[in-house]
Amino acid sequence: MRKLLPLKISRYMKESLRHHYQPWVLWIFSSQKKTITKPDMNQKCKWLTFLMGLFITGILSLDCNFLNVHLRRVTWQNLRLLSSMSNSFPVECLRESKAFALLQENRSYTQPMKRDIKQAFYVMSMQVFNIFSQHTFISTWKQKHLKQILMGLDQQAEYVKQCLEEEEKEDMEEMNKDEMTHSGTGVSQLRGLELRRYFNRIYNFLKEKKYNHCAWELVQVEIRRCLYYFYKFTELLRRK
Repeated sequence: MRKLLPLKISRYMKESLRHHYQPWVLWIFSSQKKTITKPDMNQKCKWLTFLMGLFITGILSLDCNFLNVHLRRVTWQNLRLLSSMSNSFPVECLRESKAFALLQENRSYTQPMKRDIKQAFYVMSMQVFNIFSQHTFISTWKQKHLKQILMGLDQQAEYVKQCLEEEEKEDMEEMNKDEMTHSGTGVSQLRGLELRRYFNRIYNFLKEKKYNHCAWELVQVEIRRCLYYFYKFTELLRRK
């Protein structure tokens, strides 16, 4: 049985936790300010920090056996958030078009293994995160949605990375070297290379269009298509 992994707290998670707990902590201390001496306050602060650490660790201890559940939930949530950011495609952008050639199922490939899918999810999470991190010229309410998407992608990338590292340690001695070389590694590298080329096409398109409004609208549509493609991948991960 796989052990629980303590997920690293990213900068987005830190910001979210700080925003959530700070008013509560301040209220406790302000209500007792007149009656608590400075040494007592320090002692209570230490206990509070310790208890919050236990609470956060419990929440962020993730089981890799349920990775597909997490990926499916976060991907679907990001799809919904992206859809809410753009209800209809702007009329002024209809003349713009670009085919980014998302990876399609190729019958010449073998059926992807679990590790291939996890690696693809990691690459996708990082690349989409980097793309949307550049998207700053949007309204306030869209920024709120975008921040949630970035947080989800950041947590997802950390989760997948830790599960891959754990899997690599566990399987290092068991896996046959020849099988690694011939049955999986070549296909995995080819898919990873194609995936990075796909995102490079998106980067280059945004750069050519100087990150204008219509370019971002097209990219949002494309990323939704990409996320839906990966959402279907979670079913493959569950069945294996």
